[in-house]
Amino acid sequence: GLRIHSVLRGWASFNSDDPKEVESSLKVTEDALRAAHAFGADAVLLVPCRVGGKDLAMPEAWEFDIQFDEKTGHVKKVVAGDNARYQAYIEAQNRATDTSRAAVQKLIPLAKKLKVVIALENVWNNLWVKPALYKNFVASFHDEWVKSYFDVGNHVKYDRPENFIRALGPLIAKVHIKDFQLNPDGHGGKFVHPRDGSINWPVVRQALDDAGYNGWLTIEDGGLPLEEFGKRLDQIIAGR
Repeated sequence: GLRIHSVLRGWASFNSDDPKEVESSLKVTEDALRAAHAFGADAVLLVPCRVGGKDLAMPEAWEFDIQFDEKTGHVKKVVAGDNARYQAYIEAQNRATDTSRAAVQKLIPLAKKLKVVIALENVWNNLWVKPALYKNFVASFHDEWVKSYFDVGNHVKYDRPENFIRALGPLIAKVHIKDFQLNPDGHGGKFVHPRDGSINWPVVRQALDDAGYNGWLTIEDGGLPLEEFGKRLDQIIAGR
């Protein structure tokens, strides 16, 4: 009698230079959409791609000051001032946006047929790291079958999660509950159990209300008894 409400597709490689890898990522995602439909789930969590590596210079999380073209979603600057050091990252991010958009567009007809939302998630993949940019990418499809799978804890090092929620609004399809403890200087930190970190949960709860969200909250964490997780989630839902 347990309800399966979403399916984890996880990482894809839509920005790969290898066409076969892109096709393989598309096929796995199609299989995930079909599996979700068979299980009675209404969404698939998809991370379209990632960029990074030791040879790619990127700003620290607290340094981002992004300027982008709202029509294309292409990033112009990632920090204030001179961006020459980050030009390769800017180009990689813009290519990832274009290739991911093209791949997801191919998946929309199947999603529509199966009535399963393609829910795009950010998981420290170094892409769409600010609220306005993330919203721009998700909204660029102009389709009810492409939304956001928003993880509250994943975005803390970039910006307050309530700012992402307010930006995304009705584009949020599902929500993961995690917490993140920022270092005293606000630079970096670590994941902790819900309500043990830096997230202002009453503010997040109000932001979800303001966004019109009334769906599933899934704790993505381990290490505590299920009863304790339940109590903490009840407190979050109650706005405490």
